[in-house]
Amino acid sequence: MQKIILKITNENALILTDTRFECFILGENLSSGFKKQFAEIALKKNKITIAESISDCLAYGFDGVLLDFSKSEHIGADYKKYAKDLKGKIIGAITRNRRHEAMLTSECEPDFVVFKAWQDGAEKVKELTSWYNEMFLIQSALLPQEDVDYKSFETDFVILEDVFALKQ
Repeated sequence: MQKIILKITNENALILTDTRFECFILGENLSSGFKKQFAEIALKKNKITIAESISDCLAYGFDGVLLDFSKSEHIGADYKKYAKDLKGKIIGAITRNRRHEAMLTSECEPDFVVFKAWQDGAEKVKELTSWYNEMFLIQSALLPQEDVDYKSFETDFVILEDVFALKQ
């Protein structure tokens, strides 16, 4: 069963008391005061915080960062450039939904690789994540649009926005 990484889009620190969630991605749109407060509370509760930018990760003492390589033409070089500033931090890497790019991203050895899924392409992404999990030991995550049945994918994690996840 997939574990949920909750993407925080609304400023609500009470979500840290919900035992269903151990890991949070804090959106760049949130205020700096909220990010700082959230990181401090999460640390005390042994919860994992991930930023969407390196600057937020370092400024607020987050545990890691989620980097988007889906538009990168030089995944290896770009990854190395960012990773040198993130020694000891968790790094998640969003990749294009193609085998070749998934392999290139995995060669960089991030902590987890993220695949995006939308309703029209769900079956192809499902095949890709299944293949990926057979080939690689690096954990995988799915970033689905709201209308995708994420439970049917073979990924270790699913990243859900707080608005969507709290409805369930």
